[in-house]
Amino acid sequence: MLERLKTALVDSFVGAIALGWLFAQGVARFVGIFIEPVSRWITQRQYWEMSQANSGPPAFPFQLALSQLLTSVLLLLIAYGLLRWLYYPAMEKQGQTGTTEPEQDA
Repeated sequence: MLERLKTALVDSFVGAIALGWLFAQGVARFVGIFIEPVSRWITQRQYWEMSQANSGPPAFPFQLALSQLLTSVLLLLIAYGLLRWLYYPAMEKQGQTGTTEPEQDA
């Protein structure tokens, strides 16, 4: 049954589209590691300046980078696993007695 699913995904290009989408989401989340904490920090700092709160300025939100990192790694691992399953055949093991002869030039 898995072979039929694999053949359908490869022949109809749905697998390639899914792989492209997963890789794109993984890369976008990786870029988000750098963008989201900075944008959140800027927004919090502007709000703090407008409200003139008695507390100190907001700290840099490093925890946002960690969640983006985990999501990115998970998406890229799923995409890599799907890529290996769909487009790279399994390596067949050669027997211990199967030796190859060196090529001889004529």
